[in-house]
Amino acid sequence: MSDERDFANTDFLAHIRNDNGCLIAHRLEDHLIDVSELAADFAAEFGAAPWAALAGIWHDLGKYREGFQRYIRQCGDPDAHIEGRIAGPEKTHSAAGALWAQEYLAEVDKRSGPVVARVLAYLVAGHHAGLDNWFGGLHERFNREDTVREGRDALAVVIPAAILKPSAGLPDLNAIRTDQKDNIPGRFALWVRMLFSCLVDADFLDTERFMSQGKAEARNGFMPIGELEKRLAERLALMAREVTERGEAGSQVNLKRAEVLRACLAKAECPPGVFSLTVPTGGGKTLSSLAFALRHAVLQEKTDDRPVKLRRRIIYAIPYTSIIEQTAGIFRSIFGDENVIEHHSNVEVDDKQETARSRLACENWDAPLIVTTNVQLLESLFASRTSRCRKLHNLVGSVIVLDEAQLLPVPYLQPVVDVLRLLVKDYGVTLVLCTATQPTLESRNGFDQARQLRGFAAGEISEIVDDVAGLYGALERVKVHLPTDLKTPGNWEQLAPQIAGHDAVLAVVGRRADARELYMRVKAEDRTGLWHLSGLMCAQHRSDTIADIKQALLARRQALAAGQTPAPIRVISTQLVEAGVDIDFPVVYRALAGLDSIAQAAGRCNREGRLDKGEVRVFVPPKPAPPGLLRMAERATTILWSALPPEADPMGVERFSEYFRNLYRDAELDEKGICGFLRSQGPDFAVSFGLAAKEFRLIDKDEGATVFVRYKRDENDEEIDMWLNTLKKEGPQRWLLRKLQRYGVSIYQRDLQRLEGQGDIEALGGDFPGLYVQSFGNDVLYDRVLGINVDGAPGDPGSLVQ
Repeated sequence: MSDERDFANTDFLAHIRNDNGCLIAHRLEDHLIDVSELAADFAAEFGAAPWAALAGIWHDLGKYREGFQRYIRQCGDPDAHIEGRIAGPEKTHSAAGALWAQEYLAEVDKRSGPVVARVLAYLVAGHHAGLDNWFGGLHERFNREDTVREGRDALAVVIPAAILKPSAGLPDLNAIRTDQKDNIPGRFALWVRMLFSCLVDADFLDTERFMSQGKAEARNGFMPIGELEKRLAERLALMAREVTERGEAGSQVNLKRAEVLRACLAKAECPPGVFSLTVPTGGGKTLSSLAFALRHAVLQEKTDDRPVKLRRRIIYAIPYTSIIEQTAGIFRSIFGDENVIEHHSNVEVDDKQETARSRLACENWDAPLIVTTNVQLLESLFASRTSRCRKLHNLVGSVIVLDEAQLLPVPYLQPVVDVLRLLVKDYGVTLVLCTATQPTLESRNGFDQARQLRGFAAGEISEIVDDVAGLYGALERVKVHLPTDLKTPGNWEQLAPQIAGHDAVLAVVGRRADARELYMRVKAEDRTGLWHLSGLMCAQHRSDTIADIKQALLARRQALAAGQTPAPIRVISTQLVEAGVDIDFPVVYRALAGLDSIAQAAGRCNREGRLDKGEVRVFVPPKPAPPGLLRMAERATTILWSALPPEADPMGVERFSEYFRNLYRDAELDEKGICGFLRSQGPDFAVSFGLAAKEFRLIDKDEGATVFVRYKRDENDEEIDMWLNTLKKEGPQRWLLRKLQRYGVSIYQRDLQRLEGQGDIEALGGDFPGLYVQSFGNDVLYDRVLGINVDGAPGDPGSLVQ
């Protein structure tokens, strides 16, 4: 444990803390030793402890420089240790350890020393600015005069031998994961990124332990994963009793849900690997997949006989920010707020703008159950930034559930499948592909060779449900009506009266602007019982609206049971309602789209099987989908359906493999060349980490920005004002950012500049630059029904239309 010393009497400082005007010192030697030990503990889980130990002992070697020590003492700023905020080349410190590794390790062993030094160079030199490219980055940086001077300055003082020349021998080169094994490009890059995660998380945690006393202790209060499994079993038993009490236990839907749950619990006893859970919407896959994950994790924990036992976690990844709160809310109701981390992608700060408090606020996924987005999970696996990478070592030995796996981003599908395969092969991860419309992720020979997916081996993905076709047949609950002409656009003027003519109907469109226009046109027909849902509403607003819709649906069922006339319920929504939202309508309208999206919308029709058949009506919207993947998906559906005989089921389970094959055949699966950037080049292990991270952006951050809106459910709701005031007073804290996530809305930069110029929003500034808030007293920007008042907004990956 780091030793705190009197500021004036400490030879070399790593950090300083201001305690009510009294400066407290964090000894550099203590920091280096503690980070080395903690990073090694993390890396031991994948057999790389000696590598992380060396990186930790040398990561801040440059802080021995006289220039840095003079600066940190004179300025008295807790942020002085953050390299991006230091002015002047005489104060930088992140390259010295990398230079020393190259010099010293070559003396220790001329053959293996330079190889070890190359790995350490990525880690040490990047522990502030992030993992860099070798060529066009570190190679040139190490040869600059200011970098050479940094290394020389650091060695000009007397550094303890235990730091400079640790007694442990060189790490074993056999531990390096190379691309040649199984021919999966990016294997070496992921191994380096995992080591980097161990180093930066250890650095952050040791710094937090000094800077923010008490936080370290608070991390140890999570419920054991075995207890989580018991909690879920209790909830599932309670739900079964409630179904029985309602007299619905014998319904086809509930019988099949119970069957799916039993299959998940049985297959959870299988060894780690790749599983698919193919269940029609409404088949109970959310809690069943969680039951699989928890049972599997508990069993693996019990049978883990390795010297270093893995800390098991469940990572539940969801495609859209817009629905994550639904699943997280369900999990919290079972396990309690303190045992579930809900991590979005829209509340982060650029490393170049970070402060001591923003560094400590970033997530490291230290809970047993993480609910996150595909954006957060996948971008982190290709990231270079410290704040994004620090969590990755906690994926080792975890169970990752990809909910709605068909929404994996097609333009990045090849690098995504590569990294998922590596997580399973090299890091003990169990992967669950959970969806009603299973994508084709196995390698296939029928693809155009230039676009052939390098996927999982045939038979490598194990299906949890033994009879998928039988399950789909038993849960067939809707009749799908196709337009007579799939290529002629319709118009809102004709569609609005049709929707208004139903007393209970859900209409799903592909664009936010379409949702607004259709809502206004239906409102002109009949304004009673009308709701709107889109990504222009903040998460809290969507949650409240969905709760109101569910309550209205319940009241409708009760009125019908009592022989009364129910109030109308008409919902106009973007596709955010198609995943993770448990609602049940007798009639659903869906704009023509990808087959998987239409199937998801159909899952909101007659979900509980209370009718003989629900009605799903597909229509051609006035405008085609935006250019790119969405238009390709729409076209793939049109081609597939146009070739069907009249008697064929357009939504049959056998249609989806053909749909995805056609979609992937027409798409570029590595649009940005990520695999090439991550393939290690030659004996130098040259990798372009920075370029890969820059290009792997599911949402273009240059296009979007986050605005915290002052959404209030009613005039007495003061929650958002309270959180924003706390942020301004106390700065970013992880618990607070988790609260604020629910009030964030993403908008385009062009709208951001206009709104800021008009005074509608203002920058938070201070400790968390890059985030904005709706101006106090502005009642126009955010509408209680439609959300933020802009023309459009950046969407989630694969849609851009919510």
